[in-house]
Amino acid sequence: MTPAHPLPTPTIVTSPAALLALARRLESEPLIAVDTESNSLFAYREQVCLIQISTRDQDWLLDPLEVSNLEALASVFADPHIEKVFHAAEYDIMCLKRDYGFTFCNLFDTMFAARVLGLKSFGLGILLDQYFGIPVDKRYQRADWSLRPIPPDQMHYAQQDTHYLPALRDIILDLLRDADRLDEAREGFDLMAEVPAATRQFDPDGYWRIHAARDFTRRQMAILRELYLLREQLAEQRNRPPFKVITDEVLVAVVRTEPITAKELGAVPGMSYGQIERYGAKILQAVLLGQQSEMPNKPDRAPRVDPVTMARFDALHEWRKARAAERGVESDVIVPKECLWALARSAPTRVEDLSGIYGLGPWKLQHYGEALIQLLTTLNVGTDTTPVDQ
Repeated sequence: MTPAHPLPTPTIVTSPAALLALARRLESEPLIAVDTESNSLFAYREQVCLIQISTRDQDWLLDPLEVSNLEALASVFADPHIEKVFHAAEYDIMCLKRDYGFTFCNLFDTMFAARVLGLKSFGLGILLDQYFGIPVDKRYQRADWSLRPIPPDQMHYAQQDTHYLPALRDIILDLLRDADRLDEAREGFDLMAEVPAATRQFDPDGYWRIHAARDFTRRQMAILRELYLLREQLAEQRNRPPFKVITDEVLVAVVRTEPITAKELGAVPGMSYGQIERYGAKILQAVLLGQQSEMPNKPDRAPRVDPVTMARFDALHEWRKARAAERGVESDVIVPKECLWALARSAPTRVEDLSGIYGLGPWKLQHYGEALIQLLTTLNVGTDTTPVDQ
């Protein structure tokens, strides 16, 4: 199928030599656009499966499954003289940090910038259509990017994600300047550069959060625990997302029926023949183990926030909501939620005390610092402002 909007032929990078040539080319560029495609919906251990990079006149599609050592790009991403343009940068950066240990600076995120401007629709497809008349084919948003070869239409989709980003950045940059919001946006870009690497953390008590099991007895929860732990083990062994091994709904159905034979297991709603073939014996063993093992106690909830701190947070939350409404932006554009909690716990009394609090850069301190201290001072009257350990 021929794409409706042809793009120049991208350079495909599948060898160390081609990667080195790419890195050398990018080192002299003042601006590059970057995007990634991963396989989170298809793997237990998610990984970056494609990296798209564009300058103003050329596109590259880098295959990290063919070139695993990407150290040549480290200096490019860390170079403060090269602007890196993303759309929705945070998760791309988290994944690139996780897989390759990259560090980043001098970012421009077209999605965050659009949100700072108060644009109500800021998805890349909508912005490309709005500013360039380019419709985006959404067929590949949930594709398995680890499969090879990548079909031509899917490669075109990936290339399109960065090809127009430099020009989109220029448009949004002008809008930021016209609105006098560039410094505010840059503070957000700087925060994104510091996001931690993505991690996969398994919570062995996570089965307590399965909503359909909220009315289970402790014995049923013991069975669910064993099935939940088995599913995680199988998912890791097969490198599949847990939900693609057995869904929560099927786990709950197994607990409700407590099968003891393969025939009974086959009658469980949602249990497929393939699952019985692959996991049937282990599922039955898990059910038996849960029937015989110690019954679990529900984990303690996180410590309650003391009333004074909670009152501060609620007041700060309402202040943020009102400011956002005045600006016509979403609340987290004003200050992130983590910032509200830090302020509620530490209860600063001077503007100078706000420096170092996450999410409060120079622009936000200048525009919101006095208002925050005034609000907190009012709340602190007659209360103990000793910081609360959380």
